[in-house]
Amino acid sequence: MQIKDTAAIVTGGASGLGAATAAALAAQGAKVFAFDLPAGIEGAPQVDGVEYVAVDVTDPEQVQAAVDTAAGAGVPLRTVVNCAGIGPSMRILGKKGPHDLALYAKVVQINLIGSFNVLTLAAEKITQTQALEDGARGVIINTASIAAYDGQIGQAAYASSKGGIVGLTLPAARDLAQHGIRVLTIAPGIVETPMLATVSDEFREGLAAGVPFPKRLARPDEYAQLAQMIIEHDYLNGEVIRMDGSLRMAPR
Repeated sequence: MQIKDTAAIVTGGASGLGAATAAALAAQGAKVFAFDLPAGIEGAPQVDGVEYVAVDVTDPEQVQAAVDTAAGAGVPLRTVVNCAGIGPSMRILGKKGPHDLALYAKVVQINLIGSFNVLTLAAEKITQTQALEDGARGVIINTASIAAYDGQIGQAAYASSKGGIVGLTLPAARDLAQHGIRVLTIAPGIVETPMLATVSDEFREGLAAGVPFPKRLARPDEYAQLAQMIIEHDYLNGEVIRMDGSLRMAPR
């Protein structure tokens, strides 16, 4: 599918994976709507072709209004890349007692339900676009994690939410096939994002040493490169693609 002269939604688009993806799609000629919280947008880089929209992905009314904006951009809405997410850690039974249920629910609400919310409301708008070759209308890419498969100690909430994204992939692709919309998921390994900005170089080097090859952390632009390839490759559908240097995480 061609990216140029189309509209794209990227959630979590103000930083990390989302910012890299928004910039990459804009460089290919897309009109990109980067959804993020107001606090994130304040410090976001200004990129030609990227318009920031203040959105809480868990709020259906906010998402509907933002999707309507993207769909009314004057070019067909063809692409959605869901990158918004959080990753706090807590043991099921820790020194301070049982896992906080509200935190567990918040992680699932943002990572899984938020992605589903955007997917669903954007898909409705994509179905209203003119069909391309083979009846294609668009593609939706969600973001899981290798934690969906190799969740570590303290990742019960995060792994649950990302496991949900993995489980959503095939049924969503089957549901939306009749509308010409493909659905895929990227499951990154350890990526050099703002989430790692607070850790020491020594800790970061230790994480990189555990990756079989290449022995380094992934870069956000590599996620963006993979997302672009998925968009352009019309026969990829209903699949989860690991981007992890063949890393299989240990229990801790």
